[in-house]
Amino acid sequence: MVGARLQTLERAGEASPAVARSPWRLVATLTALLPLSLALVQCGQAPNAGALAANSQAAIGDNFDDRFPRPQFRDRYPAPNETFGQLQPGDAPAKRTAQAQPAPYRVASLAPTLPYQRPPKEDLTTLVSLKSSAFPYLGNNPRTDQPFLNVSQDGRRGHRSYGGRVFWQDQTFNDSRTLMHIPENFDVRKPGVIVVFFHGNGATLERDVRDRQQVPQQISDSGVNAVLLAPQLAVDAADSSAGKFWQPGALKRFIDESAGHLAELYGDPNAAKAFANMPVILVGYSGGFEPTAWSLDVGGLGNRVRGVFLLDAVYGELDKFASWIENNRSGFFVSAYTRYTQRHDRELIAMLREKGIATSDELDGPLRPGSVVFVKSPDGVTHRSYVTRAWTENPVKEVLVRMAESPSLTRVAAGASSSSTR
Repeated sequence: MVGARLQTLERAGEASPAVARSPWRLVATLTALLPLSLALVQCGQAPNAGALAANSQAAIGDNFDDRFPRPQFRDRYPAPNETFGQLQPGDAPAKRTAQAQPAPYRVASLAPTLPYQRPPKEDLTTLVSLKSSAFPYLGNNPRTDQPFLNVSQDGRRGHRSYGGRVFWQDQTFNDSRTLMHIPENFDVRKPGVIVVFFHGNGATLERDVRDRQQVPQQISDSGVNAVLLAPQLAVDAADSSAGKFWQPGALKRFIDESAGHLAELYGDPNAAKAFANMPVILVGYSGGFEPTAWSLDVGGLGNRVRGVFLLDAVYGELDKFASWIENNRSGFFVSAYTRYTQRHDRELIAMLREKGIATSDELDGPLRPGSVVFVKSPDGVTHRSYVTRAWTENPVKEVLVRMAESPSLTRVAAGASSSSTR
């Protein structure tokens, strides 16, 4: 039918010069007649019932994803909040980095609810600048009643020591920081104690007290419910000056000011009152004997000082130590010494025996109220390493453990380990 139609049009073109002269008109005419011819062809064919049934069954069996497949990951770019890269064909799926996820569904459960557990605690150590710390100090030297800063040169002020050497204020006597340490197991709700450590000559808080002498670690390892305060004295210098601790009431002011900072470090502002009222143990090493002795004499804490521990530190102020021992029979006194301080320790022993106070030369049991012990270290023990190795390893830890073993003193060290480091 279509062929006959085209032949008729061709003959019409031969007969009509206008059509022959315009081939585009012929194309337009064919375009208009083509849909009609296709419809006539379909009309001339009978529908296939089997094919229609098959197509209908296939349509029913198809699912939405087969007919409209989802875009693959590699077909898109990452969203702005995604950090992973786009996969290329053949790449293995990459793990996604942690992204914010929607809140999970809450599912009812018959399992018991576990109580809330605080995250693990850890030792807390910091350096805090205090107005009541030993330095800077602008007062007098109580021994001479002369200004402590007794040297001036080119606008600088300094102190001439007993040995004649000048130490300048801006280098040696200007550090007001105190090392504070709270062990991880410390509990302010239980009876506790504050250990005040006066370091020796040629020391700094970080390099020596914390790292080399390991005083904070010894406090923690003792298991005693104790915290540490260690004020900076003369910075890395051969000088034993006590600074503000020469002044009446200085130790009490130091404890009172430290209490708020300890509470802040502990994480409970309400603990400040507890810290401010805790008993105190004084530990003096080497040149730290001077602030220890003056704190006992004029520090203002009275019988709140429950113990004194001297580490090769009896270089002087024997009268102040003897007076405190005589008048505070509820506390303990321990002096461990080497050959460098042996003469002065024996002098102090003689002074105490004249007062009728018994002394012991061994520390092999609990430290009871009124205990007075002088322990000589074996040969070969050096003065420089004395804070970590005296008559025993880690002597600060040892004395605290001995204190905690005494039933009469455990009220200030509740929670302490009952094991000794023997």
